Amino acid sequence: MEKVRISSYQLFILVVLFELGTAILFNPGGLAKQDAWIANLLGLAAGLLLFWVYYRLFRYYPDIPLTSYAQKIIGKWLGSIIASLYIVYFLYQSSRILRDIGELLITTLYNQTPLLVLNTFMLFTLLYGAFKGIEVVARVGELCFPIVYLLAISGFLAILLTDIVHLDNLKPILENGGGIILKTVVRSTLNFPFGEMVVFTMLLPYLNKPKKVLHICLGGVLLSGINITITSIINIAVLGVDLFIRSPFPLFNTIRKIELSTFLQRLDVFFILYLIVAGFFKLYLYFYVAVVGAADLFKIKNQTKLVLPLGTLIFFGSITIASNYAEHIKEGISLIPYFIHMPFQVIIPVILLIVAFFKHFKSSK
Repeated sequence: MEKVRISSYQLFILVVLFELGTAILFNPGGLAKQDAWIANLLGLAAGLLLFWVYYRLFRYYPDIPLTSYAQKIIGKWLGSIIASLYIVYFLYQSSRILRDIGELLITTLYNQTPLLVLNTFMLFTLLYGAFKGIEVVARVGELCFPIVYLLAISGFLAILLTDIVHLDNLKPILENGGGIILKTVVRSTLNFPFGEMVVFTMLLPYLNKPKKVLHICLGGVLLSGINITITSIINIAVLGVDLFIRSPFPLFNTIRKIELSTFLQRLDVFFILYLIVAGFFKLYLYFYVAVVGAADLFKIKNQTKLVLPLGTLIFFGSITIASNYAEHIKEGISLIPYFIHMPFQVIIPVILLIVAFFKHFKSSK
């Protein structure tokens, strides 16, 4: 692996920015309607439990990423196949996130700009960060983190100071029963965003203090999960249930309703600024672990040689992944959770942990 180290604080920041990423812009849990915040909390609890699986795998193999210890656990041949599939998964997710960012920018601000142009500019930034490495980007995260939270706190206060919050929109609680909430957790809030912590199975060996991994990552997931839950409560209270579930970007619509007197209006720029900062970190981490995984699997010492070809691959993938945004969203709701996220985030890691446990138990005997 690349000879770099990141601090505990930098890892915490990367976890929070990655988890918030694009999740806070959409409406995870929207299937549960006014109970979306409950689905988010249950998804958070399940996500914390799922991260324990990733953590135990890291404890068994603290110096190598998932693409390496998969081969040690289930054998060279089958493990290489699993590692290859994870690389494809990370690249596919990179393409989807790049498409998400481009579509968001077109919808909110650059409605006359072609998607190709926006994705090209984002790609240049991504490639530059990949050439510089995770250590440099982690330092940038230290600078961006206060900006993101200052924007979040400012927006929250601005919403509270205006007469647009109606808590009655959150009632009746559990109107549709608990079944729809559990379905929402399995279909949405577990894998987006909490199950995406599988990305950090490729990054944890970079930490300079491995003993702090569990507390740092659980703290980061918990903080981001609380923020997502609060955001869903605010969106429902401001927009109402119908507009919340129909809006592709409910937070954007909520921010547009903020009007303080005649001098504080049109705060869309804060939304765009957050989108670019947090969205970039999520895109970067997915892409970077794909590069790391490919370099590890194919024994390439200089992983920067893979940055340009893999970057070109996700760029064309982001353009061709769907013919329009409606098709892109439909795939993300109906197909991705069951056929892509569930195997790579839950099923394969659990199987790897079970096999690793018995192998270590047998060797200790």
